[in-house]
Amino acid sequence: MNISSIVIQTSPEFTEGVVEILKEADFCDYHFHDAKGRIIVTIEGKGVEEEIQKLTRIQFMDHIVAADMSFAYSEDELNAERDKLEAAGGELPSWLNDENATKRDIKYNGDLKDRF
Repeated sequence: MNISSIVIQTSPEFTEGVVEILKEADFCDYHFHDAKGRIIVTIEGKGVEEEIQKLTRIQFMDHIVAADMSFAYSEDELNAERDKLEAAGGELPSWLNDENATKRDIKYNGDLKDRF
C-alpha cells in the first residue's frame, strides 16, 4: 500500500469550489486548504502506477494550477529495503523497528559533498 500527500495550487477565487469537488471525490482524501489557494489531499494506491493515475486526475481538474506529490510512503518498498539490508549481512539499526522512533533517531554518518 502506498500513501502520498499532494499539494495542490489553485487560484484563490476557485479554491472553495475545488475543495468541494475534492471532498466528494472517491480517489483522494481532503485535509486542508488556505486562502491563498493551497490545498492538501492524500491519495492511496496499491502501487506507484495507481498513485500517478490519481495524481494525474487531480492535475487535469478545472482550475488546478499545479498538483505535485510532496511526501510518499510505500510499505512494500520499506520492507524490501529491510530485506536487502538483512541479506547483505548488515545489522539493522534498532530504531528502524521501533514504532516510537522519530526522525531525530536517525544518525547520518556519511558525506555526500565529495560523492558527486
